[in-house]
Amino acid sequence: MASIYLDESGDMGFDFSKNKTSKYFVITCLFVPNKRPVEKIVRSIVKGFSEKERKRHHGILHANSETERTRRKLLNELVLKEGVSIISIYLNKEKVYTQLQDQKHILYNFVANILLDRICKQDLIPLDQPIELIASRRETKKLLNKNFRDYIKRQIKGNHSIDITVSVKTPSQEKCLQAVDFASWAIFRNREHSDDSYYNIVNL
Repeated sequence: MASIYLDESGDMGFDFSKNKTSKYFVITCLFVPNKRPVEKIVRSIVKGFSEKERKRHHGILHANSETERTRRKLLNELVLKEGVSIISIYLNKEKVYTQLQDQKHILYNFVANILLDRICKQDLIPLDQPIELIASRRETKKLLNKNFRDYIKRQIKGNHSIDITVSVKTPSQEKCLQAVDFASWAIFRNREHSDDSYYNIVNL
């Protein structure tokens, strides 16, 4: 079964007086016709670490804390895999309506659905076969995760008649979520910090 992996970069804070509050929020999707080759990339990189590095990572890669060498290696290998597609959407948080700033989970669901709708309309995924969407878990509350799953499934099935399953998992459960984290980080760096050194790898 073909899979879409979804992750985000940036934060959903709106207090721009704080230095760590990002101006942009990015949601990225990674489409893979077969997840095994992408999982192999992640495993290979972890396997190449020293014993000390492996203990520090606990088997999980996270773009924000990796070396430049690791970031470039994963991204370069990822984009070379046959059938892999990367697409993202960014939110300029300064333009978000005030009433939505206090309903972050609704805003997140809405933006994620816009991205998925574009993917379907542009025929970036096969619409005639079952698709699984796996989103990286960002909420700890089960109800919010359920609301996300139900909303996305209802929207995609209703608007595009796609047989889609939606789940929320952690990067330790799904290695491909670690890969899309790198892609999303690269796109966020370009938007937030005008750094295209990694963005140019994924923007082929």
